[in-house]
Amino acid sequence: MFSRIQSLAFLASAFLLVWLIGFTIADAQQTPPDPPAKAPAPAATPPVTDDDEVIKVDTDVVNVLFTAQDRNRRLLTTLKQEDIKVFEDGKPQEISAFSRQVDLPLSLAILIDVSASQERTLPEEKAAAISFLETVVRPAKDEVSVISFTGESTLEQGMTNNMVRLRRAIERVRFVPPSGYIGGGVIAGTPPISGDNSRAVGSTAIWDAIWVTSFEILGPAPEKTRRAIILLTDGVNTYGKKKLDEAVQAALRTEAIIYSVGIGDNFYSGVDRSSLNKISERTGGRAYYPRDERELRDAFTQIQEEMRSQYLLAYEPSNQTRDGSYRKIEIQLTNPQLQKDKIKVTHRQGYFAKSAPNNIKDLKTTSR
Repeated sequence: MFSRIQSLAFLASAFLLVWLIGFTIADAQQTPPDPPAKAPAPAATPPVTDDDEVIKVDTDVVNVLFTAQDRNRRLLTTLKQEDIKVFEDGKPQEISAFSRQVDLPLSLAILIDVSASQERTLPEEKAAAISFLETVVRPAKDEVSVISFTGESTLEQGMTNNMVRLRRAIERVRFVPPSGYIGGGVIAGTPPISGDNSRAVGSTAIWDAIWVTSFEILGPAPEKTRRAIILLTDGVNTYGKKKLDEAVQAALRTEAIIYSVGIGDNFYSGVDRSSLNKISERTGGRAYYPRDERELRDAFTQIQEEMRSQYLLAYEPSNQTRDGSYRKIEIQLTNPQLQKDKIKVTHRQGYFAKSAPNNIKDLKTTSR
């Protein structure tokens, strides 16, 4: 009996041992293995500090618009790059680009002298100016402003491509007589107390008008446009703070070409051709001296043709110093036949170099 009980006890113990071993194995299989150790992450690249920045300094490019005409003042439209050379301060420069420009957008300012000397010619000037705008201006590309001046300048119309506004601006331009004016340049009565203001109204400040137009009207014009001033006056400057040279410098700094239309009244001083020739030639333009309304319209037609028949050359000046100095430009013909034919090249006579910025990191590509 005891022996049987012992056998049963032994079997029970064996069964319990087997069950415990099986449970342990199953539990081990259900426990997930420890994840493998991750490799240490690389250290982040430190940010670039100001001292590590790469500074790129691009060279300046000088752009020069010019025209070529024969002895009969006919425009030459077949000029090639090998026909010319360009010099800066007497040193030859390498031309990097050359093309004929017939479709550049225009930014124009029409300056109209409304002083006493223009009293009798003003109606014809206004009619010719309106006709010029209707022929030249392309509303999708071009913009025009209208400025009248005596001793002071008045913005009749800011830059716009709206022909209705431009026409109205020119139509409302009128001669404003000074106090006591009775016609023919005669002022009667006692001068008013505000003598300076009266003097400005009865005077002509041409150079002031060009200076303020260059900087305030044409200066903000979009890049890659042809900037030009159409100046209607007799050229007799009798008032103002600016000199002719200052007016030229202002136009050169804003790359504005000046076309002068010399119209005067012989009852006064006529036309000062010397001054108008200087202001036009030094900026790359021309001066015209119409004797009647037909010639006045012809002058506007020639200005239109010239602005549509210009060449553009570009070069990187060998002198890259940014010192704000004036640099003289000269374009010479190298084609013997063109020299023999007395072809005349008209262009601005120089430019002002950029001044060095205070911070070298502010350097950018610039063009002139």
